[in-house]
Amino acid sequence: MIENVDLVLVNWSRAQFALTAMYHWLFVPLTLGLSFILAIMETIYVRTGNEEWKRLTRFWMTLFGINFAIGIATGIILEFEFGTNWSNYSWFVGDIFGAPLAVEGILAFFLESTFVAVMFFGWNKVSKKFHLTSTWLVAIGASLSALWILVANAWMQNPVGMIFNPETARNEMVSFWAVLFNPVAVDKFLHTISSGFLLGSMFVLGISSWFLIRKREELMARRSILIAGVFGLLSSLMVAYTGDASTRTISKVQPVKFASMEALFEGKSNAGLVAVGVLKDTDKKIGERVVKEFAFKIEIPGLLSVLTGGDKDAYVQGITDHVLGNEKRGIMSVSEKMQKGQFAKDVLMDYKRARMINDKEQLKSIKGIFRDKEFHDKYFRYFGYSSIDKPEDVIPNVPVSFYSFHLMVILGFLFIMIFATALYFLFKGSLSDNRWFLWIALLSIPLPYVASELGWILTEMGRQPWIIQDLMPVSAAVSQINSGSVITTFILFAVLFTALLISEISIMVKQVKTGPRH
Repeated sequence: MIENVDLVLVNWSRAQFALTAMYHWLFVPLTLGLSFILAIMETIYVRTGNEEWKRLTRFWMTLFGINFAIGIATGIILEFEFGTNWSNYSWFVGDIFGAPLAVEGILAFFLESTFVAVMFFGWNKVSKKFHLTSTWLVAIGASLSALWILVANAWMQNPVGMIFNPETARNEMVSFWAVLFNPVAVDKFLHTISSGFLLGSMFVLGISSWFLIRKREELMARRSILIAGVFGLLSSLMVAYTGDASTRTISKVQPVKFASMEALFEGKSNAGLVAVGVLKDTDKKIGERVVKEFAFKIEIPGLLSVLTGGDKDAYVQGITDHVLGNEKRGIMSVSEKMQKGQFAKDVLMDYKRARMINDKEQLKSIKGIFRDKEFHDKYFRYFGYSSIDKPEDVIPNVPVSFYSFHLMVILGFLFIMIFATALYFLFKGSLSDNRWFLWIALLSIPLPYVASELGWILTEMGRQPWIIQDLMPVSAAVSQINSGSVITTFILFAVLFTALLISEISIMVKQVKTGPRH
């Protein structure tokens, strides 16, 4: 157990990181999506020689540049916070977590930042093909940056490819490829970049619709809608596919998160998939936590069992199974995991005592224990449970997980409909006649941002109380600093980021009203 935990410090540190991450993620997806849309548009220009496509590309490139600059500023602050507010975490995982971030900085960000200058200022100064290559490299660099950051985050969700060194009290990487091809990392990368492509497409579709509403730049708007519609429809279908794959992976490596996403407290066979539902409190409790049930729901019978187990009779594990255990199903209780985690912690304490008296024989023996795969799989993988006070503490906020997940899914299907409808009206030649749809497209611009933020809320809130799944709770990860300084910087960041966001929106609105250059 963790003694003398300053909950004020923990909660404000969490709030500050959440604030920074959520603001940062307002800028990143648009960079991911617009960069590839720019590359596609410029490719058409180079292949056709049509100057109108060049004018089109430069217009959207200006909006990309405004967003790109502010996204970098928030990203740098986010990485600094690992060292300032989460030093215990950084020490515990630095040898693993730092590697993908270092690759991101050295390789991906270098690639992106080097060629972005050519992309913006190289028009008429370098050859068309070299400029096009630069645009594609910026797009690829942006996705590579996302890859390495998501690999680092995926390791926190499913720690693999490492061994614990008792001498340094750090986890050390033993397999870079296991970390890179972590199933969570693969799913997370594909789902995240496709959602960025979707967001960029909706951004282009919505603004182009505004031009058609105002009867301005109609040729430019239709061409932009063609690219955004096709790219957006393919991306939205990819989002649905990768989201399904990601959910299946979560059901295996983070079963409590999965159960909370479905608000499934009692495990069952022939479990239905809830399409829409409203939760309410009950008189039942797991320890001190109130059990939720549905006041209202629309459910597809048996589908959850089919999706997770391939059979409608497959058993889907519930929150109660994981907290209290289910011997019949071979599910270990949290209390058992707490005992195993405490045993691993006791072995680490034995190592520290042996080092104090310089017992070289025992030091060598305990080092061997930590390198033993059986010890790792049976005891150390539950190391974080030694810091859990009560079994029910491993239950995340179920309403937050459930509503975030289901609203995100509903929006995902809405996006497919919007892009498909846009292409239908475009090819039918009646897009301008359906002003109601143009208004829907324009007003839908914020919705992919909402869906994207909901995805991250689910990812991070759904694995609470863990900062590293099963290995370290959030309460053990914070730096021992004054909570007042965290509150102060939280307020400063809130003001700064809000000002940056307002500035970006105002500059973009002004640029859109100005329109493309002739």
